Amino acid sequence: MVLAVALSAWQSLGLGKSLAVATLRTVLQLLMVGYILGSVFAWQNPWLVLGVILFMGVIAARVAGGRIGLASPWLGPLVFAAIALGTGVTLVYTAAVVIRPSLWYDPHYLIPLAGIMIGNVMNTAAVAGERLASVCRSSRLEIETHLSLGATPAQAMGSYRREAIKVGMMPIINFMLVVGLVVLPGTITGQILGGVDPLQASLYQILIAFMLASSNLIAAIIVTEGLFRLHFNRSAQLRSP
Repeated sequence: MVLAVALSAWQSLGLGKSLAVATLRTVLQLLMVGYILGSVFAWQNPWLVLGVILFMGVIAARVAGGRIGLASPWLGPLVFAAIALGTGVTLVYTAAVVIRPSLWYDPHYLIPLAGIMIGNVMNTAAVAGERLASVCRSSRLEIETHLSLGATPAQAMGSYRREAIKVGMMPIINFMLVVGLVVLPGTITGQILGGVDPLQASLYQILIAFMLASSNLIAAIIVTEGLFRLHFNRSAQLRSP
């Protein structure tokens, strides 16, 4: 990081302060997480495990909602529901059918897997939601034209909503197309560095890739469905910006 700050100063990029703050926050936040998770793993308390996952979901919903930038009191609950359902459905299935730990709330499995999914679902929900909200602002005339010709709100917004979902899903699809060929993700890399058999590490990475695809798609569908409804009133009229 000293080298990065020095290179920034050499190139007059003005990133020195940002890099220094990012370095300090990275160290403090990850050390804090390490101490907290050490206690959670030691106590093996289901409520504590669920509380940690809930906390991560709330923070992710706030970040994703801020990126979407829609002035609505229902935006926060909508994004949280999308993240919670996308993560929850996939995590429950994976724990119950695939991993099957001796304790269903085993934090060694639930917290890392939930953290990976919540971070990815947050980005997908933010990208898909922002795309749909932006289209509603820029294509207002086209949407109202569809409505005036007798289309329902779902019909008028259908193509825009599908496009927003595709845009939100593109990163995970691209990742799955090149994983192992262009990039070795953090999960497989960390396990190999920790001495795990490369084939076993690859199987875990396959599982995580499938989990991300499932959870991201669920979240993108929910957040775009809710967002398009927030743009219409009870009379099926497009709300004012």
